[in-house]
Amino acid sequence: MALILSEDAIMVRDTALDFFRERSPITALRKLRDDNDPDGFSRSLWRQMAELGWTGFLVAEDQGGSGFGVTGLGQVMEAAGRTLAATPLLSTGLLGASLLDLAGSAEQKDEHLPPLVAGERLFALALEETSRHAPYRIATTAVADGTSYRLSGNKRFVLDGHVADVLIVAARTSGAVGDRDGITLFLVPADAPGVSRTRTIMVDSRNAAIIRLDNTPATVLGRIGGGADVLDVVLDRARACLAAEMLGSSAEAFDRTLQYLKDRKQFGVQIGSFQALKHRAAQMFCEIEVTRSSVLAALSALDEQANDAAALASLAKAKANDTIFLCGNEGVQIHGGIGMTDEHEIGFFMKRARVAQATFGDAAFHRDRYAGLMGY
Repeated sequence: MALILSEDAIMVRDTALDFFRERSPITALRKLRDDNDPDGFSRSLWRQMAELGWTGFLVAEDQGGSGFGVTGLGQVMEAAGRTLAATPLLSTGLLGASLLDLAGSAEQKDEHLPPLVAGERLFALALEETSRHAPYRIATTAVADGTSYRLSGNKRFVLDGHVADVLIVAARTSGAVGDRDGITLFLVPADAPGVSRTRTIMVDSRNAAIIRLDNTPATVLGRIGGGADVLDVVLDRARACLAAEMLGSSAEAFDRTLQYLKDRKQFGVQIGSFQALKHRAAQMFCEIEVTRSSVLAALSALDEQANDAAALASLAKAKANDTIFLCGNEGVQIHGGIGMTDEHEIGFFMKRARVAQATFGDAAFHRDRYAGLMGY
């Protein structure tokens, strides 16, 4: 596995870097937060991203996408991480597109994928039910009602759940809570009877929601009882691409901190000349480069459907969790008192780190999963 990008992937990365720096700097996230924007993201920016084709990287050409792959999408996510851009790319462009592509019937794909790629329809995966990532700990029930089902249960930490047009819900058609078997995926219009959505604004100013389902009609997506097979693949894509976003955020926090070390003077000299601060900067640099290799290995393995793709996805997410924690904390601490103020942007990276670390599994979850996958 060559840990290098293709020319096409490099072009996507460079285009995305320019795009987000110009059209979605951190000041845009600050404005969304301060204005208490009802959507929590820019719909105009989202349409522009769709025009660039990024929403269709995981969608086949006959459905309006490009099928460019996970590695390409990872480059966009890394660029978005540089400016902490708040977009539905993870919830819709990755989770929604992947679940529909891998589990949807021909009719469901025809109905949902073209408007998804066009940026006209938003999706959200309603999976989590506990305070920590546990994809099989599903208690939401699905009861057959003729040719359809009725869902009842509560979901939390649903990314972009309050703005989604369609929810993809994991519910239990058989088995006990915690069983891998018996989980089924369902499509639920967000305005369906029995659906209530409560927006929760997180510490990083991103969107999430609590979703309550009360005897809600739903349509099966994929095979009954086989939802875990699809979720395993899709969640690994999400983990690897989120790790790519975290890599971008870590690298940006490091670059800003390095510049501060060059600019700030104490006792008439640059603080970057102090040996202790040199060591801290060197550690950040090394951890970022190791993370970069881990992320690219995971993205490549997922595109190639390699046997070790799941293990590499967990490796990348665990490493990215540690690195963004380090760079977020060090960025604030090295900036000193100004780093603690809301007026300075470095603190936004630490806040994003806290939420990204918990999303789709923290470092402990992925170290345990990696050990299990490797036979320990």
